[in-house]
Formats: sequence, structure tokens, C-alpha cells
Amino acid sequence: MRHYFARKLLVYGLTFVVAVTVNWMIPRFMPGDPVAAMLARARVSQPEAVEAMRTYYTNLFGFDQPVWQQYLHFWGSLFQGDFGLSIWVFPKPVSEVIRGALPYTLALMIPAILLSWIVGNWLGALAARRKVLDNTVLPVSYLLTAMPYMWISVILSWALGYQTKLFPISGGYSLSISPSWSFAFLSDLVYHWFLPFLSLFLVALGGWAIGMRNMIIYELESDYSSYLSALGAPQRLIRRYAFRNAVLPQITGLALQLGVLVAGALVTEIVFSYPGLGSLILAAIQNQDFFLLQGIFLFIVIGVLIANFIIDLVYVVVDPRTRTGMAGGKA
Repeated sequence: MRHYFARKLLVYGLTFVVAVTVNWMIPRFMPGDPVAAMLARARVSQPEAVEAMRTYYTNLFGFDQPVWQQYLHFWGSLFQGDFGLSIWVFPKPVSEVIRGALPYTLALMIPAILLSWIVGNWLGALAARRKVLDNTVLPVSYLLTAMPYMWISVILSWALGYQTKLFPISGGYSLSISPSWSFAFLSDLVYHWFLPFLSLFLVALGGWAIGMRNMIIYELESDYSSYLSALGAPQRLIRRYAFRNAVLPQITGLALQLGVLVAGALVTEIVFSYPGLGSLILAAIQNQDFFLLQGIFLFIVIGVLIANFIIDLVYVVVDPRTRTGMAGGKA
């Protein structure tokens, strides 16, 4: 297992280097001048003052250095935990801006990922052995999976927010309530959180239900299931083995779907004006904030890589054949 994890760490390390390099390149090749955008917001009319401010901000952000020096400086600052200053909310540090939005995104992502995976696999397993559920769960799952995140967000916002007034359609909490650990604020936070969470949960749910339903049927028709049935094994035991084998591809699929769900969460936050990383990305693009974009993408890359590595560890624990293959390869 040491060789397995060492190989995985090497792969994830190389992926991290490439992803961070691309993350550094994309904002710098975007059209526009962030310093000019800052000067436009400052509304300074004197040419001497404008030129002095341009020189100051250019030196401050390091735009006067060659590209290769900017790249090396970026890596040096990265290992020191310095993501630079935000151009949009200057002179606030990027890490502080992200720290204010990150809890909102995590509050959407983690419950949506875990609950959709658990409930979807459970519904798919039930549909595989009950015809009535199969005729209802499967079409609904296909419908949910085919829906883009933005579309279902708009539908939920219109149906449950605009028409029925059951839930708010924008914001993370009411402007009339000050953030605190009080019950009133936390309940209002959940009240605004529900629609963005529901949109992510529903889209992801359909895919997991379809995958588990198909895998369960495949496992129940396999040779070992037929052999156990011929030996007189109870159907409950056969279904238990089928579920354990069917859940393994779902674990792998969870790793592959993390990036898609992250993108869906960002789009959902923009639709609902939810104060997470998605709204920050939109604001950073509109204000040409290179450093804020880099910081947000870096957090997303690190989060997806860590989550995938954890899933790799879980896969080794869940599937004994993986450990057997390691031992055989080492021998």
C-alpha cells in the first residue's frame, strides 16, 4: 500500500502543479487592464495623478515584472500563504475575501454531495428489485439528470420563491438580520440555503439512482448470483453481495462527478445571488481581479484533489480486491 499511495501522491502532485500553472495563466491572458479598471473607479481627472497611481498600482501588483518573474513570485507567495491583494475590494487580502465566502459554498456542496449519493444509491437499489419503483424512479431520474443546474435553479426559484413565496430567491440571509450565532440568524440562514441546496441535490440524485439501478441489475444477473441462487442462498444475501459490488463503481463515479458538481454549485450560487465562491468568481471577472480569480480557483483545485484522494483511500478500504492486487504486485 505504501507504493500505491506514493504513486497516487505523485500523480496528485503533478496534477496540482499543472492546475496551478493553468490557474496562473488564464487571468493574465484575459483581455483588459485591471489597473485601468481601478483608476476608472477612482475617478481621478488630473493626468499627473492618474499616471502616478498607475505606476504605484503596477509596481504594487508586480505587473511591471517579466512574466517568468511573476510566475516564480506567484509560487513563492503561494507557499507562504499569500494570495495577494484583491483589486475589486482593494486593499483587502484575497485570503480574507475567500474566507468570507467559502463557508457558504461548503454548506451547499458537502450536504448536496453526501445526501444525493446516499439517497440516490438507496433509491436505485430499491428500483432494481421493485417494478413499481422502477417505472417511476427511472423516468424521474432521467429527467433530473438531463436538467442543467441553471435551469432547475430558475424553475425552483420561480415555483417556490416567486410564485408561492415559500422561500427567498436571493442572498445568503436577510439584510435586516445581523450575522451572529443566534437562533434567528441561523434559521434565516437555512431558509435562504434551502433552494440552492435543493437544486444541486435533485440534479445529482438522478444520476446516482440510474447508476445504482443499472449496476444492481447487472450484478443480480451475473454468474456468482446465479451460483448462489442454485446453492439455495436466500435472496437477501444475494442482494447484499450485489449491492456491495455495485457500490464500488459509484464510489469511483463520485470522484469523477466532484468537478461537475463544483461547477454546478458555482452556477447555482450566481442564479440565487448566494454569497459563495460562485458569486465571487462573477464579481472577480467583471472587475478583472486577477488575484481573486487565482485564489478562488486554487481553493477549488485543492478541494477537488483532496476529495478525490480521500475517495481513493475509501476505495482501498471498501474493496478487498484492491489490497489483494497490491500485495500480489509487491510479491
